[in-house]
Amino acid sequence: MEFTGKIIAILNPKGGVSSRTGNEWKVQEFVIEDHGQYPRKMCFEVFGADKIALFNIQMGEELTVSFDIDASPWQNRWFNRIRAWKVERVNNMNTTSQTPPAPSITSAPVPAPDFLEGENNDDLPF
Repeated sequence: MEFTGKIIAILNPKGGVSSRTGNEWKVQEFVIEDHGQYPRKMCFEVFGADKIALFNIQMGEELTVSFDIDASPWQNRWFNRIRAWKVERVNNMNTTSQTPPAPSITSAPVPAPDFLEGENNDDLPF
């Protein structure tokens, strides 16, 4: 899934050591807002110090975030996790995925209508 918008918040990174494997981990959350009539916000996370550094997300950037959604239980409640696996700057996207330019407008003559306003020419068969 994808979400495109502007980064409006960067939360502090969290980290620790896995109790199962003993490996260190790091995660950081970001909030992105789209540009719809009723703007939607999404809080997503980037997992791993390497990906946090690779994505290098900055405040105010326009991004397209590709993400997966997963849920996990904790103390008899379920929590959703939105984890980014790819981040693209909007201005660096391929030109094939961008909106094509609008066609140019030419000044071709406009034909006159078959009827004129105020003309009472009722030629309907019913």
